[in-house]
Amino acid sequence: MSIVFHTPMPSSPIAAAHGGPRRKLDAKYLPLTATLSLFALMATLGSVAYDGFFSAQVFLNLLIDNAFLIVAAVGMTFVILSGGIDLSVGSVIALTTMVSAALVEKHGWSPLAVIPLVLAMGTLFGAGMGLLIERFRLQPFIVTLAGMFLARGLCYLISIDSISITNAFYSEVSQIRIPVWGEASLSINAVIAIAVVLVAMFIAHCTPFGRAVYAVGGSEHSAVLMGLPVRRTLIGVYTLSGFCSALAGVIFTFYMLSGYGLHAVGLELDAIAAVVIGGTLLTGGTGYMAGTLFGVLMLGIIQTLISFDGSLSSWWTRIVVGALLFVFCLLQRFFNARTPK
Repeated sequence: MSIVFHTPMPSSPIAAAHGGPRRKLDAKYLPLTATLSLFALMATLGSVAYDGFFSAQVFLNLLIDNAFLIVAAVGMTFVILSGGIDLSVGSVIALTTMVSAALVEKHGWSPLAVIPLVLAMGTLFGAGMGLLIERFRLQPFIVTLAGMFLARGLCYLISIDSISITNAFYSEVSQIRIPVWGEASLSINAVIAIAVVLVAMFIAHCTPFGRAVYAVGGSEHSAVLMGLPVRRTLIGVYTLSGFCSALAGVIFTFYMLSGYGLHAVGLELDAIAAVVIGGTLLTGGTGYMAGTLFGVLMLGIIQTLISFDGSLSSWWTRIVVGALLFVFCLLQRFFNARTPK
């Protein structure tokens, strides 16, 4: 004997009494929902606890101060979605700042020639790591670790000291502010970061490449059986990460107006933390670019709350981020347990 369950139609008395059929939240949205809810909670607590916290400029400063991390985290998101990892992000950013500063200040190159050059350099660097990972089936952790040491070492071949950038183009661009509403404004760096997130969302969710990235991260073997271009996709995500790292380096150069081999030390860990807090699974195959954006903003608002408090050490930022990572790792474990195999 078989039993068939029928969902009451909205026109039925039962459905009308309860406002129509209820839908449970899909488990894959739980990490993203948790990120958005926690960000809203922190913003609310800050607005209640501190005078001046609830203002447009304070929230826009989260974008301004973390623009380079947003761009780097976007590239990292593509890599993690595919089931990989990229530890070279911070070193590529530092190398970009050093090459830019050396060419502009010591050799007199035009910034309009230097910027495309360093973007191409970062893209090729990422493509090279992706080719090694795909062609020789090497572990991404080891290959990108080698890339991290290589890029950081190349910085010190250029100079062991910081190189200040006094070029008028860099100074003027760093000072540009775009009015948003009232007295609130955004920097060029923040606008670039927002544009990168929007383009990344389109690539991830509306292109064959993006769908292939999700498929490879879900199951590479299944992606091969489906006839997807797995080899090109694996190389592509590291190429894209290299480009984003170089672009983050350009933004960092505008932000710091200098090149230095110690710039962005450990930033790859911040990018990974932002991606995980943003709801992307470290096992690959599930995640959202919007989540990564709010993951970065989460790191920024924690630091802002500590700055407004004034009595806490800046190291509390790391403590809170570490605690959040534990929570989101447990949430990912719960998600994996709820997902049908």
